[in-house]
Amino acid sequence: AFIQAIEGPGDVRMNRTKNRPVPAGRISRTHAAYFGLFATIAGVAILCPTSNGLTAFLGVANVVLYAGFYTPLKTRSSTNTLVGAVVGGIPPVMGWTAATGSISAGALALGALLFFWQIPHFLALAWMYRDDYARGGYKMVSTMDPSGRRTSILAVLYSLGLIPPCLALYFLGNASWVFGLTSIILSAGMALAALMFAASRSRKDARRLFFTSILYLPVLTVLLCLTVQTPLDHLTVSPAGLSSPPTVPFISPDAQ
Repeated sequence: AFIQAIEGPGDVRMNRTKNRPVPAGRISRTHAAYFGLFATIAGVAILCPTSNGLTAFLGVANVVLYAGFYTPLKTRSSTNTLVGAVVGGIPPVMGWTAATGSISAGALALGALLFFWQIPHFLALAWMYRDDYARGGYKMVSTMDPSGRRTSILAVLYSLGLIPPCLALYFLGNASWVFGLTSIILSAGMALAALMFAASRSRKDARRLFFTSILYLPVLTVLLCLTVQTPLDHLTVSPAGLSSPPTVPFISPDAQ
């Protein structure tokens, strides 16, 4: 909602976005901004009592980072993609904090995984629609890289960057060796799709990388759920998000 309120004029010039509610004129930019504000307040009002203040704070921080920094940067610098990737990495951290009340190494590994995933995912999309982004006035890596060399190299490097956070989840004891091994295979497949894109820099291979990334994430997360090593079943999580250790049942001398 905030993005459409901010980017309405630019979205009108892009074929990919011109039919969205605000650029198409079905909703005003003011209407979208107020809806975004309402959704943010409602989100915090839900998160505070049902999880904890840390999770609510991360939610607000993500809205501010997305609408206040990432969106304005899109017309100023290609580094906007990195900021957008940070925004995408925060939601799984919010899930972790909602369940545990704290940020630990596992949470950071999950956030890093989403961060690295988003770069090749978006670079593939941005390459396919580079002319569209240029018409909209957005400074993406692809719009300032006519040959596609920089775009494709970054896609390969960040695809390979998926491997360390996956292995971190194994070495931290959050997932079994099955996840560690399979995640390397899946990440190698993502890197292979990126290499094919780097070799041809064609729209066809960019699309292949894009759809590979869409398949990669749900397969990986389902695999993680199936091989998790440290379930939170032993935690009693209160509405405030604080966890208490399991209680030891009292055994009377008579019972002994």
